[in-house]
Amino acid sequence: MNGHTQNGKHEQAPAGESTQPATPEASAPPEEAAAQQEPAAAAPGDAERQRLETELEATRRRLDELARAYQTLDKDREEFKQRLTRERERMIDVERGNVAVTVLEAIDELDRCLSMSGAEANSSLGQGVRMIRDGLLAKVQATGIERIQVVGQTYDPNTAEAADMEITPQEDHDQRVVAEIRAGYRLKDRIIRPARVKVAKYVPPAQA
Repeated sequence: MNGHTQNGKHEQAPAGESTQPATPEASAPPEEAAAQQEPAAAAPGDAERQRLETELEATRRRLDELARAYQTLDKDREEFKQRLTRERERMIDVERGNVAVTVLEAIDELDRCLSMSGAEANSSLGQGVRMIRDGLLAKVQATGIERIQVVGQTYDPNTAEAADMEITPQEDHDQRVVAEIRAGYRLKDRIIRPARVKVAKYVPPAQA
């Protein structure tokens, strides 16, 4: 007989069927096979996320740079406006001072007229001149111009001009302003006209 009998011998395998054992991949369920393919499919997604995060960080840095640049520009603009305002105020003060000097010269002329009139200074004409003089001075001072107080103080060449000198035997009076020949005026921190003064000079007394 061609076939094997049941006397302990194996039967012949049917034709067309393989006698090799099944591999684990072939016998694995579909879920496990899909799980084995996931890492390969997830790799492109991780790369895309990394790229987007890098672009986001670069955008944030760029926004920070633009914000700082805008703040610097805004600060520079405010400083320029302040400088422009200060310069405009300075020019206004210069023009105001120039006009005031002209008025002050007119006041000086009125003062000389009053000092030379003597007894007539108390007449009706003298009182009228004094009223005009006082009115002009009040208008000048209303613009912020102040008279410099120098008499009795140490001579300062920044605020006064020494036009005369007076000898003094007192050492502590040396370089002290003893008289004002012409009034001086300032506008804020700027001297628009220095005072003209007489300054004391100490000379030790002659020894007997």
